[in-house]
Formats: sequence, structure tokens, C-alpha cells
Amino acid sequence: MHRIYYCLIFTIFLNLQFPVLAGDLPKSDQKISENAILSLLEGLNSDNLGLKTSCAYMLGELKSHDAVIPLMRILREDENEQARISSALALYKIGTPLSIYAVKQAIKYDESQRVSNLATNFYNEYLRNKFGNSDKITDTTYVTLK
Repeated sequence: MHRIYYCLIFTIFLNLQFPVLAGDLPKSDQKISENAILSLLEGLNSDNLGLKTSCAYMLGELKSHDAVIPLMRILREDENEQARISSALALYKIGTPLSIYAVKQAIKYDESQRVSNLATNFYNEYLRNKFGNSDKITDTTYVTLK
């Protein structure tokens, strides 16, 4: 009897904790603290690849305009292509003219074909969202950019 009781209490406890453990993003009407943004920006300078890419991803999800320049630096200078891809994705999600321009430049100038292809996908998706779902916009749009 006690076992069932403890299992029930434990299950209720887990259900109450699930939203906290799930890491839900704040609603659009909630303000992200400046300390959180600063911590994420600091994480971009880490030597730990997982931390760097996770911070880039979160800054993109939060559409942090403060992150555009540091993400552009990673996209242009980082030796790891996974870090460059994460920064290109974050820049695409931020969506400012400068960040989209950086993604467009990665199509032309990144030495990695993988980074270039993914930057092309991000840029094409940006065009689809901006101009609607047009047949003129295809995955080969980057050919005209090179």
C-alpha cells in the first residue's frame, strides 16, 4: 500500500515539474532578462563546441539583435563547420537585413560545401517567407548568387 502511495506522489511531483524540465521558451509577452542574453553571448566565446552551438541556437530562437555581430564572426572565422552552421541558422532566425546578408555571403565564400549548401537552404527559406511560396524560388537560387 505504501509503495503505491509513494509512486503516486512521485508521479504527481514529476508532472508538476515537467514544464520546468521541458525548457519551454518564454511567451512572446515575457521579457528575457539581459543577464540571460549576456550569458548566451558569453557562451559563444567558449571552446566547448556544444555550449557554443547551443548558445547560438538559443540566441536565434530569441531573435537577439545583440547577437548578430558575434554570430557573424563565428560564421566567418570559426574552423568548425558545425559552429558555422549553427551561427548561420541563428542569423537566419534573427532575420535582420545584416544577418541575412551574412548568410548570403556564406553561400558564396564558405570553403565548406556543407555549410554553403545549408546556408543556401536558410536563404531560400527566407526568400520563400518574404515573397511567398513562389515557383521561381528553388534550391538552386544560390547559383545566381555565386
